[in-house]
Amino acid sequence: MTNIRRAIPNLVVEDAEAAKTFFNGFLGFEIAMDEAGFVMYRSPSNPTAQITTADLKVEGQDRGIKDADVSVEVEDATALHALALEQGLDVVYPLTDEPWGVRRFFVKAPGGHVINVAQHL
Repeated sequence: MTNIRRAIPNLVVEDAEAAKTFFNGFLGFEIAMDEAGFVMYRSPSNPTAQITTADLKVEGQDRGIKDADVSVEVEDATALHALALEQGLDVVYPLTDEPWGVRRFFVKAPGGHVINVAQHL
């Protein structure tokens, strides 16, 4: 139905600078996005291999990453949202068009992990 484009682990960190030193300095990830409370890292050799971090100390700028364990980018978030509701899954954040150009919703997976299902608009 909906093709998955990529899955991105979301990590909550207590020290954003230490995380930068580790992911950028040690592992060699490039910084793809760097905003207060939110950093996205990508592999220089495979740009779809990404990790995001959310700083526990910054409120409101983490884009919900503190609440979701994994982000999954899909081609049609609306269709997957409808399917989640049809299947009786626990949608814990409604389908929303965010001001930064993403349509998304959060759904609980078996085991309680929260998945951010997102589509770039």
